Amino acid sequence: MTPDRNLPQLLADGKHWFDTALAAAMADAGERPITLGQQNVFAHMPPDGTTVSNLARRMNVARQSAHQAVHALIGMGLLEQIPDPASARRRTIVMTADGRRVHRLARTLIARLEDELGRRLGPSTLTTLRRILEHPWGPAAPDTDAATPLP
Repeated sequence: MTPDRNLPQLLADGKHWFDTALAAAMADAGERPITLGQQNVFAHMPPDGTTVSNLARRMNVARQSAHQAVHALIGMGLLEQIPDPASARRRTIVMTADGRRVHRLARTLIARLEDELGRRLGPSTLTTLRRILEHPWGPAAPDTDAATPLP
């Protein structure tokens, strides 16, 4: 018998469903494939751009990982570097016109995927799921009582 899947596994399965479905929908729309790390850049990119360091913090990844994903997207013409208005030493990463187009398409496709999920799960279940996930969970630090070994 297979043990029950824990909540982190179930959440990861849901994320995998969206990632896979989005990649397929983007390919069906004729877009070039991008990696999950590159998708993550778009998911965390503020509209007015940011530095690679700030982007890495927002993505919760190492700066080198963010740097690699960003430079691959620059090579694809979806992002560009511009001088940072706040510092002559820093560069700001922003979406190109093509990057904004691809981002808009991805957001449209994600909305369609959410609609499809609503049809599969039922609209009220999807509404409940969204409400639960939007609710603040508090700090990630474990409760000290929870860290106490069980007898």
